[in-house]
Amino acid sequence: MRFEMAPHAPFSLSAVAQSHGWVRLAPFEEGGDASGLTYVDRLGSGRVVALRVREAAGGVAVEVDDTLSAAERDEIAHKVTWMLGLDQDFSDFYALARDEVKLARVEREAQGRVLRSPTLFEDVVKTILTTNTSWAGTIRMVEAIVSQFGDPLPADPARHAFPTPDQLASADEETLRSTAKLGYRSPYVLELAREVASGALDVESLKVDDIPTTELRKRLLAIKGVGSYAAANLLMILGRYNFIPVDSWAVKMVSHEWYDGERVGPAEVEAAFERWGEWKGLAYWFWDWS
Repeated sequence: MRFEMAPHAPFSLSAVAQSHGWVRLAPFEEGGDASGLTYVDRLGSGRVVALRVREAAGGVAVEVDDTLSAAERDEIAHKVTWMLGLDQDFSDFYALARDEVKLARVEREAQGRVLRSPTLFEDVVKTILTTNTSWAGTIRMVEAIVSQFGDPLPADPARHAFPTPDQLASADEETLRSTAKLGYRSPYVLELAREVASGALDVESLKVDDIPTTELRKRLLAIKGVGSYAAANLLMILGRYNFIPVDSWAVKMVSHEWYDGERVGPAEVEAAFERWGEWKGLAYWFWDWS
């Protein structure tokens, strides 16, 4: 089955896919060309399908190698809209960026959207798995939990969907440490999964809660394993750009950009983009550091 979806213009699927490293984390897969991606998804019914998303004249085309019910098609359309930010409007950001040479390309290249997973639960788990490790380590840990706990794709059992909160909640800390190799992150992922599975934490509501960004940040920081960097990263995913996900790379780049390589800290990173206000994180994310 194939259907097309129209985004808020301007839009570039390749810009979304390459906005950060999520496209290289299972169950995402990069397409055969730079403009496409694939995602193995577990639908609400429990059915596992592979979604292929490609550029199309009117926006994007979604393909599934099977027939879909009307409800399944609507569910997939809703998820793809969220994953690709099809309904996001960056006109205010673009208006500001036109006067900054380091951001002059963002409107032309339709940059601004950040690739998301279908659920915030998945994005929180993945963000926790980016902390205090190499990127290769993050890829390995995500692949481990997907392959060990996620449902297989019937047409290709080597590929799996991201595990549900219930599936991860049924694990134990020792398995996550010894088999999935999550290390100190194991109790954080396990507690998150169990709280979401039990209904004690409605993490998905944070996607739509109309609350101030500072309050949303507090709620994210209340999740064990989520510190300042992780919270800022998740705020970016949620479309809130008031904070910068400061890590060693950010400190290094700001040091070379404005301080001639002298030692700086998080305060200097935040100050460098303070004038961008509510778009601060986005200005940092797409800044031309070359």
